[in-house]
Amino acid sequence: MAETAATRSAALALADERALMRQGHQFLDEKRMLLAAELLRTLAAHRAREAVLVEQLQAAAEALRAALQRHGLAGLQAYPAAPPAAGPTATRRLFLGVPLQEAEIAIAPVTGDDGAVDASPEARACRAAFQGLLAPLAALAASGGNLERLGAEYRRTERRARALENVLLPEIERSLKTIGEHLELADQEETVRIRMAGRRR
Repeated sequence: MAETAATRSAALALADERALMRQGHQFLDEKRMLLAAELLRTLAAHRAREAVLVEQLQAAAEALRAALQRHGLAGLQAYPAAPPAAGPTATRRLFLGVPLQEAEIAIAPVTGDDGAVDASPEARACRAAFQGLLAPLAALAASGGNLERLGAEYRRTERRARALENVLLPEIERSLKTIGEHLELADQEETVRIRMAGRRR
């Protein structure tokens, strides 16, 4: 911090600045706690979705195994694909200035004859199982992005709070102490000067 003149007005200005910094530190501390709570909530939801996805992947692997046993690799590769799903729709919201989003994919189920030469329930189940992975994957991608953004904002808030707490506020305290000592010394010198002037009279 730059040298400040040892005057009463400078001390008052520094005291006002210290009060503002303390308010800013309190705000950053509260923001840090709210971000940590939202991070934990988002992480818990992400892990729950991940656990569901792992189960769906296992079911899809079983369906693929059954379809391969029925059709073989070449036959399964020639099986008609499911109709393409529409792109993901994202709903956005702000949390303490951090953009968060939820993603959804609408899956159109295959109905009626799918046009397969050698249609089978195993192949249909395999196709439906892998098609059903799109929605949870989109939701996981969105929550993963939310975790990244929340984590970055938490780290930024943590750095600012620590800078106020460990650097700026101590500097102001030292400056105020130095100015107070100078003012006290100046008051003592003035008192001595007045006494000496009184004795001369």
